[in-house]
Amino acid sequence: MPIIRVKEIREMSPEERAKKLNEFRTELLRLKTMIKAGGTVENPARIRELRKAIARILTIENEQRREAKKTKTPEEGRGD
Repeated sequence: MPIIRVKEIREMSPEERAKKLNEFRTELLRLKTMIKAGGTVENPARIRELRKAIARILTIENEQRREAKKTKTPEEGRGD
């Protein structure tokens, strides 16, 4: 089961997405540090889920940036 669903990400404001992204990255860094130090992780599948959640958030942010960019640029060849 995913940590966060695409529908939930799309409903978030950009500030909320940035906050979630930061939380996920921090947790992923903590888990990776534990592994590097020779410790064991309670749930190793959590690392994969965090990576996927981060990718989902970044993908949706890029999609929305592209959509915003398309609507802001004037149509080419209008000659106004």
